[in-house]
Amino acid sequence: MLRRSCLLLLAAAAVSLVGCGDSTSGGASPAKPRVAFVTNCAVEFWAIAEAGAQAAAKTNDVEVLVRMPPNGTAEEQKRALEDLVAAGVSGIAVSPKDPDNMTGLLDSIGQRCNLITHDSDAPASQRLCFIGVANYEAGRMCGQLVEEALPDGGAIVIIVGTLDQDNARHRRQGLIDYLLGREQDATRFDKSDAVLKNDKWEIRATSTDQFSPQTAKNVIQDWLTRWPDIQGMVGLFAYEPPVILDAVKAAGRLDQIKIIGFDEDEGTLQGIQDGTVYGTVVQNPYEYGRQSVELLAKLAREPDQAKRKALLPANGVIVVPARQIRKDNVEAFWSDLKQKLGR
Repeated sequence: MLRRSCLLLLAAAAVSLVGCGDSTSGGASPAKPRVAFVTNCAVEFWAIAEAGAQAAAKTNDVEVLVRMPPNGTAEEQKRALEDLVAAGVSGIAVSPKDPDNMTGLLDSIGQRCNLITHDSDAPASQRLCFIGVANYEAGRMCGQLVEEALPDGGAIVIIVGTLDQDNARHRRQGLIDYLLGREQDATRFDKSDAVLKNDKWEIRATSTDQFSPQTAKNVIQDWLTRWPDIQGMVGLFAYEPPVILDAVKAAGRLDQIKIIGFDEDEGTLQGIQDGTVYGTVVQNPYEYGRQSVELLAKLAREPDQAKRKALLPANGVIVVPARQIRKDNVEAFWSDLKQKLGR
């Protein structure tokens, strides 16, 4: 299993769609442009995305530079982005760590090269487009899994790496709104310390672990000690469901607590096969990498502004559908994933 860490990335785009790579005297991009794919940390999820990015680089005859901030910090991500711009890449695809506070940086980068976001968006920036799931809807899909696992309802807890990122906020809110039977509203945000319940569900706590599996383990162990009546635990980032599983197993409560996850970590998929994890909502990180590099390659080679504009979605979003994985489809899903990774 690949090492777990966090992933961070930034994204933005320019109003003028200008590339930062060297160009010929006629204004065309180099025969083999260099583009970059930046994550927000280093976990197995991003290894899948890198496989997609490298496949697209080969198909589209570009060089792709993949950067994964090892500790998942905003400063590491910022340095990676600045180094890539200085290296003259023609485009960058990034998953912004803290989009609300990175708008200025992203806009500055977008003025020098083609900038897109993936996985987590920075909608206030001038990024050219976002590639990823509709995270609020994916959160609702996670809520459906919780409802299936606990048809009579109950008390659940949620752990997530951070609530600074756009994707984390949206998927958590979609989950909460689905369980509480609310009208859909992707702009809603319940504070992590808010009392959230109805006559069927109680979302007793949401905790962040700042991309640290050890912190996540400590939080989960505290929950297990404090609340013997907890019936469900949800991990919204890739590395968290396996941590939940290990802690619940060590506490001898696998028969009492339903575990629902997000993303396709090997530990999560194995748990679904074994029946110790109910299910997970998966994105498609392979497509994040593949589609990001393909789009950046096309933008780098197209000097005509009207044609470049036509390469981008009118609404600024390329949706990569999410999927629910349960015991009945996990084997086929995992087999396809291994094939893409060459395992």
